[in-house]
Amino acid sequence: MRRREFIVGIASAAVSAHGATAQTPSRVYRIGLFSTAAPLGNDSEQGAAFLRGMKQAGYVLGQNLAVERRGARGRVEQLPALAQELIAAGADVLVVNGYRTALAAKATGHPTVVAAGIGDAVVTGLVESLARPGGNITGISESAAELSTKRLGLLKELVPGLRQVAMLWNQDDLGMTLRYRASAQAAEGLGVRVQTLGVREPDDFEAAFAAMNADTPDAILMVADTLTNLNRKRVFDYAVERRLPAIYELAFLVRDGGLMSYGPDLRELYERAAALVDRILRGEKPADLPFEQPTRYLFAINLKTAKAIGLEVPPLLLARADEVIE
Repeated sequence: MRRREFIVGIASAAVSAHGATAQTPSRVYRIGLFSTAAPLGNDSEQGAAFLRGMKQAGYVLGQNLAVERRGARGRVEQLPALAQELIAAGADVLVVNGYRTALAAKATGHPTVVAAGIGDAVVTGLVESLARPGGNITGISESAAELSTKRLGLLKELVPGLRQVAMLWNQDDLGMTLRYRASAQAAEGLGVRVQTLGVREPDDFEAAFAAMNADTPDAILMVADTLTNLNRKRVFDYAVERRLPAIYELAFLVRDGGLMSYGPDLRELYERAAALVDRILRGEKPADLPFEQPTRYLFAINLKTAKAIGLEVPPLLLARADEVIE
């Protein structure tokens, strides 16, 4: 046998052995998908990406992979009990979405938690260091300050005369409050005044709209969390009615009718979460797995919404968009 053929044969055998380890039929790995909003279904953007990532690592739903799903549907007081349900169901790893969900999962002491969509894990106090999490949780973290500066910069390109921006966020969520603060600091750096509109429950949105009616901003920035996302249609409708440009954090909000967004690609977050789960199932500990940073960010624009508010998107800005809804 020639040397190259021998080396290729060994490599192929190693790959096969790796796959066999993950696909041993006698062992079914159970993952708990845990969300502050609705449970993540197989066909949701995040759920589909996670299952795709797990399949690439050798875990197939219904064969050697089982998934337990829980979602608080915005009722954050239920998070601790739902986390305990997942543990009682035998989840090997909890995969969580959102800062409050991560906090509830961490508090259980369950040894293996992977988090996505939580903001900055160090600033919120989930971990002391991204490089050395040191506890029971790892995942994908984001730089709120950097993203906030980018979003406001895009708003300024769209609205050159931007002087005041209304910021909507859930002030009962520490992760979102810190993202708001980062956005406010970025706005001040750009010479833009901030109209602070913190909300705690659905009824608070009417008060926020009344405040904007009394002191009309030039644009809106909405910080994404379960409360604001569940009430997104109200924000979309208000922005169109008042002909106000608005920027959001995630592309699905633009697909649903928002004007513009800039933020991490949810598909990448959950594919990478799956890769971290694979490493944990193979024996590594969250304490030893550094938090990762997103590498793919999506800039989305909805031209139908732009037309509805009488806004013409500059060609250079449109050319930079990763996704355009027409």
